[in-house]
Amino acid sequence: MLRQIEGSKAIAETVALCRPEVVCAYPISPQTHIIEAVGAMVKAGTLAPCEFINVESEFAAMSVAIGASATGARAYTATASQGLLFMMEAVYNAAGLGLPIVMTLANRAIGAPINIWNDHSDAMAVRDSGWIQLFAESNQEASDLHVQAFRLAEELSVPVMVCVDGFILTHAVEGVDLLDQSFVDSFLPPYEPRQMLDTKAPVSIGAMVGPEAFEEVRYLAHLRQLDALERIPEIAREFFESTGRESGGLVRPYRTDDAETVVVAMGSVLGTLKDAVDARRDLGELVGVLGVTSFRPFPSEAVRDALAHARQVIVIEKAFNIGAGGVLSTDIAIAIHNEQTLLRTVVAGLGGRAITRRSLEKVLDDASRDELAALTFLDLDQEAVDRERARMQASRRSGPSAENLLRDRGTASPKIPA
Repeated sequence: MLRQIEGSKAIAETVALCRPEVVCAYPISPQTHIIEAVGAMVKAGTLAPCEFINVESEFAAMSVAIGASATGARAYTATASQGLLFMMEAVYNAAGLGLPIVMTLANRAIGAPINIWNDHSDAMAVRDSGWIQLFAESNQEASDLHVQAFRLAEELSVPVMVCVDGFILTHAVEGVDLLDQSFVDSFLPPYEPRQMLDTKAPVSIGAMVGPEAFEEVRYLAHLRQLDALERIPEIAREFFESTGRESGGLVRPYRTDDAETVVVAMGSVLGTLKDAVDARRDLGELVGVLGVTSFRPFPSEAVRDALAHARQVIVIEKAFNIGAGGVLSTDIAIAIHNEQTLLRTVVAGLGGRAITRRSLEKVLDDASRDELAALTFLDLDQEAVDRERARMQASRRSGPSAENLLRDRGTASPKIPA
């Protein structure tokens, strides 16, 4: 049923349709609306049987999810940013134990300095944890991905993280075609755990493993991720055949068949990119867009096929590997493995800075003239950076850069005289 609904509410209602038996979370913006809505449904009895557990921290939230999943319950949680970092140890444990927990990550920048707005630095911080990571382009896809995520997690016994751009999607109100309960029940079968704690058949989950078997355990986790490379597109195809909607999958090409320049990105920026590319196509330029939905496992073969004929690849990054370069672009470079293809990285949208169509068209302008640098920071205020660098060189006690930059803009609190 098509409804005008906030993204967070659409996610919450879809999660409820998946009949989780245990939900636990600690509030942190911009995830809070999701878990509030789920909690309200549990309290009202519209989501039952389900136990909603209030916890004292994000670490406790993931720990409770691990315990619930280990006893054979379908478990769900949500977090963002520093909350994800706080539960880091348990995030790795969930993957290492092969527990099919589903978690919504409302993507938000990681401090310091404090920033509550969107980028992808939180997801990038746990990209090697063993969780599957699926990125939503729209609220419709964010809703649909959660049904697919539970199916995928439980088939392969691996946790799945659905990444949704904080505020840009979570707090946006738009039309979302919500699924009905009968469809979700037919698409997502009852949970049958591969492993569970049972007093009648005792086992050890999370036992100590030494050098004699640890490598094999980790390799098996890797193989489950490779299995996901096959199941993700199959589940997405089955979903499309049932609903007529293209949601999920590994990658989504847009006007790439004859494209000489292809822009690669993840998440909500893809919509703006498609508009920019359409405008360039009207001018006769052969440009396209490749959206990466499955970041982990990374679909190297699908990426390579989609970019096979591109002369130039531009990767839009909403995170940055400080001291090294792009994160997504590193995986893209490994996938294409082609020295003849120009690879350019554009870091954009950090801390929620708007990524405008005008700025993206400027990127495409520069690329068309072969003037786009190997690494570009979109809309960077170079004069502000130069002032701060000069300040740091002039005085050992130059002070916090974040406060200095704000003061230069007239938005920081004035210094109190000694």
